[in-house]
Amino acid sequence: MAQVITMPKLSDTMTVGTLVKWLKKEGDAVKFGDLLAEIETDKATMEFESFADGTILKLYATAGSQVAIGDPLCAVGAPGEAAPAAPAGAPAPSSTPPAPSSQTPPPSTTAKPAEVAPAAPAPAAPASAPSSSHPAPGSSAPVRAAGERVKISPLAKKLAASKGLDPALIKGSGPGGRIVRADVVAAETAGTAKAGSKPASASAGSVPAGSSFNKGPIQEERAVPVSNMRGVIAKRLIESKITAPHFYLEIEVDAEPLAALRTQLNTGLEKAGVKLSVNDLILKASAEALRKVPEVNAAWEGTQIRYFGAAHVSFAVALPDGLITPVIRDTHEKSVFQISTEAKALGKLAKDKKLKPDQYTGGTFCVSNLGMMGIPKFYPIINTPNAAILGVGTSVQKPVVKNGQIVIGTSMTLTLSCDHRVVDGAVGAQFLGALKQLIESPALLLV
Repeated sequence: MAQVITMPKLSDTMTVGTLVKWLKKEGDAVKFGDLLAEIETDKATMEFESFADGTILKLYATAGSQVAIGDPLCAVGAPGEAAPAAPAGAPAPSSTPPAPSSQTPPPSTTAKPAEVAPAAPAPAAPASAPSSSHPAPGSSAPVRAAGERVKISPLAKKLAASKGLDPALIKGSGPGGRIVRADVVAAETAGTAKAGSKPASASAGSVPAGSSFNKGPIQEERAVPVSNMRGVIAKRLIESKITAPHFYLEIEVDAEPLAALRTQLNTGLEKAGVKLSVNDLILKASAEALRKVPEVNAAWEGTQIRYFGAAHVSFAVALPDGLITPVIRDTHEKSVFQISTEAKALGKLAKDKKLKPDQYTGGTFCVSNLGMMGIPKFYPIINTPNAAILGVGTSVQKPVVKNGQIVIGTSMTLTLSCDHRVVDGAVGAQFLGALKQLIESPALLLV
């Protein structure tokens, strides 16, 4: 008897998945464990395995479409067996992706702190909206504002590079205008996206893109469906702000000793390939501060507060659709060099959307750093159920008093957002004090 394989729940917050690519076609024989497709969740792009032996009788969903958890993907059975009809509510195969699932959380209209990616776009336009907001794959080059980020899946990006195609000249048919593999294939066939070519609207002598003399709209006005990731971010941030009573503390630290130590280590170990970042040192310092003030390494669980015996420190990574927080497990037991290596590897996996669930879940404390973007200070929203999150600002030169003299110093502002159900003001202040001591005496991080 034919078996219908449905969309599984591949992450703890997933409600729908985007079928990026089929790895099998109708009529192919498959065995248990064979790779069937690539599926993009709200967190990563994952390979999906077959749960049955037999022949693929029917594919119910097309590449680029969004499929809700429990909806059919394909049917597997004996060769020649009739495929079951798609259950009611299943997405009909088509060349364009369906509208966002009704299960996708609505975007938040509440203003968010700076560490979160820009606010979610407006809801999808109604069916009567002009069809130009959902272009067909491979059609004429899209109109994009200067500097606008091109949304493209990792697979499509790799394919476009191998074909010598410019993603900026390809129209996306995936969720939120995302470019998927089918769009790249169609663009190659149409010959409209060769690297180095320009849209027909470009003309010699025109004002350079991004020039202050450009006139007209700053970008194409459009309504973009909320992506899986952005929908989950909106839902979780609303829950965090509503359920966790936030309060905020900040402290200014002398950043010169940390910068000096980083320079010495990177210069002395350059031949060994060592290149530490400020964030690597902050992650290590945070873990050691949690050792000194363990009450911050905790979570609210309703009827109890859980205090963790290990510091699993996560860090925010910005993505085109939002952000994700990879976790460095047992950070308190690792050297700053181990933390640096692991953070770089996790950061790359995050940007490629290849993180596994155990690589972005289970964190006990989070660090969000916007210093590299020139932000002096900000107040991040807690990544519940964590009890706190650290916001790291940029290093700023300013007049400071040292040994009774006014001199030029380098300061950094650290902010701590705390869940007042778990962390009281005095405890939060003790944590920031311990962190300040470690940053201003960074040699302690190497012991």
